[in-house]
Amino acid sequence: EGGKGKLAIKKVESRKELKQFISFPWKIYRDDPNWVPPLVIDIKEKLNRQKNPFFEHAEMELFLVYRGEEICGRIAAILDRRHNEFHQEKVVFFGLYESINDEDVARELLTAVSDWGKARGMDTLRGPMNLSMNDECAFLLEGFDSPPVIMMPYNPPYYNELMVKCGLVKAKDLYAFLMTRDHKEKEKVRLIVERARRELPVTLRTVNMKDIVEEARKIAFIYNEAWKRNWGFVPWTENEMIHMAKKLKQFADPDLVIFAEDKDRAVGFAFGLPNYNEILKKLNGRLTPWGLLYFLLNRKKIKGIRAVVFGVLKEYRMTGLSYLLYDQLEKNALRNGYEWCETSWQLEDNDAVNHFTESLGGRIYKKYRIYEKKI
Repeated sequence: EGGKGKLAIKKVESRKELKQFISFPWKIYRDDPNWVPPLVIDIKEKLNRQKNPFFEHAEMELFLVYRGEEICGRIAAILDRRHNEFHQEKVVFFGLYESINDEDVARELLTAVSDWGKARGMDTLRGPMNLSMNDECAFLLEGFDSPPVIMMPYNPPYYNELMVKCGLVKAKDLYAFLMTRDHKEKEKVRLIVERARRELPVTLRTVNMKDIVEEARKIAFIYNEAWKRNWGFVPWTENEMIHMAKKLKQFADPDLVIFAEDKDRAVGFAFGLPNYNEILKKLNGRLTPWGLLYFLLNRKKIKGIRAVVFGVLKEYRMTGLSYLLYDQLEKNALRNGYEWCETSWQLEDNDAVNHFTESLGGRIYKKYRIYEKKI
């Protein structure tokens, strides 16, 4: 692994350095059968300050660490003004972390972010966020025996050891639950669903892809309302929502995006995504014409879905609406040939949501950790 040469840290300034920053993970994971290479075109868009609406309220600096000519690690320093205003905190986030198994390299990278944050008046280092909690976040802590699902993180186990050695402590753990086709939900759940179907004045429908921006606006409204008390949550801006809508148009399975409406007003939604990682694994980050063909021919063969987020307005909590939405999501998924579902991620201390998922037959099969330290 690490030699003993002196380490040098450098800000990413040229196009060549950006290219090296983006391609570095291929070095770390080349022998890891569970790694799913990201699409290079997606990463470029995410890091593009003109194209990604996140940068309307955030700034970022990218760093590479070298030993001689060789790159040993990379990291992003992120300052999200919206997060800090919303939570009354002074946090500098680190993200996009990758490194060889070398404590000096890790320390060099984390120090670069801390110093960058301190210079901007921050007092806490937290991460990883790639680039925010609405993107991939946290390090995988348990569950290294299978590939990640779409938009969930993956890393070597040693990243967690490096964080601890560098003095970071747990800020929060996140859970992922697995449900297979033949899971046994409780009889109680069936009764809740039947009662909700009889008594709730709501109708369920799937997303209208022809009016995706308006649909995304409804999702964002409910999401922002339903999640605002949650740890680390930052409300979506209008532009982030429109950006998300365009992405959805390319990737969503309309049957997995379900609205509950009460007299034409959206009061809840369930949001699932096909697990495209099953296909992305084969593309090695490049969307060539052949890759695109492979993608299109195989999207029907995807076996898993990720239940990404449920939201219901406050006055519909405890009414059984969440169960009704999940029941419909599962029916639609099974009808479309999907065989398993990951529900992720959920805060470790969000008891209501965790009990809900367990009562449906889900079991925790992966854990993730977000770290922090005072700087």
